[in-house]
Amino acid sequence: MPRLSSLTVALALAAVASVFLPARVKPANAPAQRSPARVGLVFDVGGRGDKSFNDSAYEGLSKAAKDLGVYTEVMEPSGAEDREAAMRLFAARGFDLVVGVGFIFSTDMNIVATAFPKTNFACVDYSPSSDSPIPSNVAGLVFREEEGAFMVGAVAGLVSKNKGVGFVGGMDVPLIHKFEAGFVAGAKYVCPTCRAHTAYAGSTPEAFKDPAKGEALATSQISSGADVIFHASGTTGLGVFEAARDMGVYAIGVDADQHDEMPGVVVTSMIKRVDIVVFDTIQSVLDHRFVGGLHAFGLRERGIDYVHDGPHASHIPDNVKVKVAEIRDKIVDGSISVPTK
Repeated sequence: MPRLSSLTVALALAAVASVFLPARVKPANAPAQRSPARVGLVFDVGGRGDKSFNDSAYEGLSKAAKDLGVYTEVMEPSGAEDREAAMRLFAARGFDLVVGVGFIFSTDMNIVATAFPKTNFACVDYSPSSDSPIPSNVAGLVFREEEGAFMVGAVAGLVSKNKGVGFVGGMDVPLIHKFEAGFVAGAKYVCPTCRAHTAYAGSTPEAFKDPAKGEALATSQISSGADVIFHASGTTGLGVFEAARDMGVYAIGVDADQHDEMPGVVVTSMIKRVDIVVFDTIQSVLDHRFVGGLHAFGLRERGIDYVHDGPHASHIPDNVKVKVAEIRDKIVDGSISVPTK
């Protein structure tokens, strides 16, 4: 009996793994054979419909399908093994770009990208390895979240009546520590006497999808005097919003405009323009200017912002908006150095 090559075995395993993955979702776009490129996106924990991080990435993908004519498919893995299998399957099928949404993809993407050197890969919130360099075909898309968190921290410090603010993080990891550090520093910058209450939902990816834990943590912080709560916790934050509503305080959303999740409660949201970054990365593949390595996005690059215009910012006083605009300028010109931990 002839022996199978390692490549044949790998492809077979990827095909078998795909059986256990959720069905691929195909946005309305041009048929694959007539498209200028094929793009596969693999969702992070929480998946599509989180009204936050994943949905923002999907918006960028959908816009590329509509405006650029690319063919797109998505997969939503249920566990660590599925993440690697999904990316490997897209690469094995000859996709031009494979996007992983979330830092949790970093190690797996390095492995798959090394096995498929002719395929372009992009990881949102990429976390570089200290043991090995970034593969040349991997674009690590990172954000200076601390800058946006500093601005909403300033909003919290200025609108707080109790001089108490709260932060609820999802998974206790360095990426989320950046949100906490920026938020607390921003609140203290405008309100040195404000007390900051912080807590995390857990130490595993499940911490990003536990609304009950989010509600419990926020309730504890509100009971301790916090009257503005910022979360960076995926769908765990929905529980934060519920606690804020029930106890009559403000909440601050994350990654996307989350006003509609709890109108009248969500005073603003820190925005990561994952949609723009995903779209621009797809555009770079079409233009043959895709470059691997780390690519950072902050206020200067318009990759970070907060909701400060329109009806969704109606509960922010005008004088607070003016103050935060001044803070934004100081962050961009370097007058304010925002901590990351």
